[in-house]
Amino acid sequence: MDSMTLFIASLAVSCIGALASVLLIKADNAAKTAGCLIGAVAAVLSFIAGLEAVLGDVSSLNTVFFFPFARLELLLNGLAGLIVVLISILAFAGFIYGLSYFDEYPGKVGRAGFFMNTFVASMMLVITADNVFWFLVAFELMSLTSYFLVVIEENKNSIKGGWLYFVIAHVGFVLIMASFLLMTNGVGGSFSFSDFRTHDFGPAISSVCFVLAFFGFGAKAGIIPLHSWLPQAHPEAPSNVSALMSGGMIKIGILGILKVGLDLLAGSGVQLWWGLMVLVFGSISSVLGVVYALHEHDIKRLLAYHSVENIGIILLGVGASMTAHALGNDVIATIALMAALYHTLNHAMFKGELFLGAGSLLYATGTRNMEKMGGLFRRMPVTAVCFLIGALAISAIPPLNGFVSEWFTYQSLFNISTLSDPVVMVFAVASAAALAITGALAVTCFVKAYGVSFASSPRSQEAANAKESPAPMLFSQMLLAAICVVLGIGSPVIAPVLGDVAQSVLAGSAVTATSGVSLVNEISGAATSTPAIAIALVVLTGLAFALRSCLGAKAPAKKTDPWACGYEPNEHMPVVATSFASDVELFMGPLYTLREVCTKICWSIAHVFQKLTGVAQGVEPLPDRFLVDAPSEGADKLAGLASKIEGGNYSVYICYIVAALVVFLVLAVVMV
Repeated sequence: MDSMTLFIASLAVSCIGALASVLLIKADNAAKTAGCLIGAVAAVLSFIAGLEAVLGDVSSLNTVFFFPFARLELLLNGLAGLIVVLISILAFAGFIYGLSYFDEYPGKVGRAGFFMNTFVASMMLVITADNVFWFLVAFELMSLTSYFLVVIEENKNSIKGGWLYFVIAHVGFVLIMASFLLMTNGVGGSFSFSDFRTHDFGPAISSVCFVLAFFGFGAKAGIIPLHSWLPQAHPEAPSNVSALMSGGMIKIGILGILKVGLDLLAGSGVQLWWGLMVLVFGSISSVLGVVYALHEHDIKRLLAYHSVENIGIILLGVGASMTAHALGNDVIATIALMAALYHTLNHAMFKGELFLGAGSLLYATGTRNMEKMGGLFRRMPVTAVCFLIGALAISAIPPLNGFVSEWFTYQSLFNISTLSDPVVMVFAVASAAALAITGALAVTCFVKAYGVSFASSPRSQEAANAKESPAPMLFSQMLLAAICVVLGIGSPVIAPVLGDVAQSVLAGSAVTATSGVSLVNEISGAATSTPAIAIALVVLTGLAFALRSCLGAKAPAKKTDPWACGYEPNEHMPVVATSFASDVELFMGPLYTLREVCTKICWSIAHVFQKLTGVAQGVEPLPDRFLVDAPSEGADKLAGLASKIEGGNYSVYICYIVAALVVFLVLAVVMV
């Protein structure tokens, strides 16, 4: 069975899952089981289809529809296949996780199953749509279904976060639509992406189209300053949905930027300043994202801000690729795009795992506030180990997957800094510095998040009574944690595959990303080996335990309470989230002020939409009032008068006839 057939089958199964959830909406357990298991089957089918596309089985679908502009055109190539694969993995983990986690939403399980299945299907359609009409329809469906998942709890915070997300998503949608319609106008009205790829729009039109698309898709991806909806919306959604949104949906923003900049506008050529602009926004988003995360005590808001950070890191690779491509160096462009695609995949895995871990903490303690956690390693050991793997991966600690993609990103920035253009060198060096700052702060942030949540002593009764999550929730976390390890240690096998995907996007030269079990930079000759690092860590850890065992055999360690300056130790004395990040927060004070400004701007946009909605509600009935209501009222009055005249009395009818005859006789006399 070819990849497109499997892909269509997965969409059909997702629709069945959504329908089953609705039909069983009054029976929570049945709706949960049907919606989640059927959704998991759909995810397996789409995973196989996407993997086949990544490995080179490109397939397409082109069917006749009622209107020429609405032809159903789908394209499943290497780039689309990669995004399908990562969303399929997250969807599978999320649906299995939901078999237990959805118990926290009594009376709403059927709705959750319907919208989650529809959400996954709409994302799959956006990824593969090769036609403006279907792309925009699927994009809008994706935004609407995710909005309903965000507000599913129907409390004040979820409605507030959902409204901001709804507004920013539609601002982005308008910009994307404007970009596509400009391209449609340029090719004589065709809605087919295949016609865009071969057309030269000219530098002016292509630049306008790219800028519109960059900010439109950037709103969906969460780049600064269009990021404010992420920390408002992601924490309010169910945690498995948060994993899908953060790990999967925002990657569609990256896909859109790549699709427009390197695919649909390929006939016009990439402009150098496009790449430099992407580098600037990538640098700002990466640094500010992690700075804002450091300030958070809500673990899901912290993870949402790290999504902004990692989108920035991905954009550094995208910007480096576009810059090198504009300067005609296809080898560097391919390496940089490979780095961006690798980090796109990596971020989906470790961020999905971290959100599922945060959901387990919420499930066990009833709070997202890290200040009220502590001591959870002993009570939730599997969740603790999985969360630790995710934290190490997102902090780019070798040999895990985050290290690999960030290593290639560094190499890409170093490579473009060696090109002859001095302006490019300045941007590349500044971007590399931003990435270094981001990495240091990310380590600090996750030392805080992990240490405050899992180490020390419980700081609330709920944390003290916490128990490990149910098996389905643990399975999903272990699955994603294992993939993080495989993507890191197995990078010598995976990097060449992603290099081929990058080459297919750029239609450029093949690159050498590995040599044996080492990752290599073909340009500079730099190399590293994650398998070797993994072996070294295992050996050193074993030696450390052996040495400790030998030295401590005669004098076993004694456990005592820490000295607290003469006071009795209590839960407030250990380092907590507030004190841990206080020095960084003091230093970064102006940046937090900037965040408040950006947030106010986004809310101002939301308030404008709210006022426009109010105006529309006042204007909408006016045509009915004058064009429909007035004639209708007149007809009613005439009918009332007629009913009074027509009373059913024959004597009165005879009088009417006599009166009419008199009138006609008078008229006849007058006319004569």
